[in-house]
Amino acid sequence: MKINKEGYRIIAVSGLVCLVIWLFFYWMLMNRSSCTLIVAATIFLICFWMFIVAFFREPRRVRIHDADLVFSPCDGRVVVTEVVTEEEHLKQEMLQISIFMSVTNVHMNWVPVGGVVEYFKYHPGRFLVAWHPKSSTENERTTTVVRMADGRPVLFRQIAGLVARRIVSYMKVGSPVEQNSVAGFIKFGSRVDVLVPKDSTVLVEIGDAVVGSQTPIARLHKTIAE
Repeated sequence: MKINKEGYRIIAVSGLVCLVIWLFFYWMLMNRSSCTLIVAATIFLICFWMFIVAFFREPRRVRIHDADLVFSPCDGRVVVTEVVTEEEHLKQEMLQISIFMSVTNVHMNWVPVGGVVEYFKYHPGRFLVAWHPKSSTENERTTTVVRMADGRPVLFRQIAGLVARRIVSYMKVGSPVEQNSVAGFIKFGSRVDVLVPKDSTVLVEIGDAVVGSQTPIARLHKTIAE
């Protein structure tokens, strides 16, 4: 299993903490004939550490390219499909598809479409639960707009939640990005919003499970670049 680079430090620190806790329990219990408690503590700490390791797993996935499709930027479950007014950059009505990631999901993020990064901004903010309606505008988040070759814009937001308090983005304004290339990482559960042109066709429904970089979530209508 490959581990994402964002997890190296956390895995090392959590492993050290688990070792210190185990040594403390061993020292406290070794003279009390408490073998059962020592074994139980060992199993618990190993399982806890393995959970941390698994959280930062980096799956191998086929990179799919289709300029008419928008792919899910993350693993998770669809929680919103609605038309909203995008006020930050595009200043127009867009179709929003939001995906919630639980702590058991892979937490890598992928670029839903190919093109050039037209806009990127990090926003400090609150840490409301990720499914809260105001989390898209009030939580800590990043906003990225990718302008496709034919001029169509697609916006996506990485949103921190109640537990997730560390967002990593690799997006840089002016840089070309390939569809389904790695966009970043959100640590310990949150949500990603994808905003596509209003006339797009939604391919998922609320409650659907999606796989990052593999599940198409919307179909774009063909347009002629100006």
